[in-house]
Amino acid sequence: MEKSSNASAKDYGFYLGVALALWTVIAYALNLELLVNFWINLLILPIVIVAAGVVATAKSKQLQGGFISFKGAFTSYFITVVIGILISFMVSIILFNFIDTEAANTVKEIAVEKTISMMEGFNTPPEKIAEQVDAMENQDIFSLKTQVFQIAQSIILFTILGLIVAAIMKKTNPDAQ
Repeated sequence: MEKSSNASAKDYGFYLGVALALWTVIAYALNLELLVNFWINLLILPIVIVAAGVVATAKSKQLQGGFISFKGAFTSYFITVVIGILISFMVSIILFNFIDTEAANTVKEIAVEKTISMMEGFNTPPEKIAEQVDAMENQDIFSLKTQVFQIAQSIILFTILGLIVAAIMKKTNPDAQ
């Protein structure tokens, strides 16, 4: 029996989720600073997430004989990315809220230090730095509420990128018209 596009997208979402979860666990085990590294979080991880969505969309297109609608392309991408993000966030919530809450505090301290350093590098006024530090110190970055907000932000960002991917990947079957 041939695999459906949605089943394939779910598989790729699971693979993405496992990869992102492994990244979190490896970074946790090796060096917590990796979890707040600007370049990894801004460039590498989003590229991995989008690449997984593109691969899932290409696989769906292949399963449909080389043709896929905009809706089909977007659905494959979206399913993959959402499953991957949810698995990753669940691992982070479990790791930092139940397994090692002290590590969550350490990650927060590192994030504050990096923020101060970055803002000083941009010659930000000390009062603005103090405001930002206060806001960061008063926020529980691994609370369920904060994590849900971050999940929503991630899904919105990757949905926008998914619309672009779907527009690029769509290909109408001329025989079906």
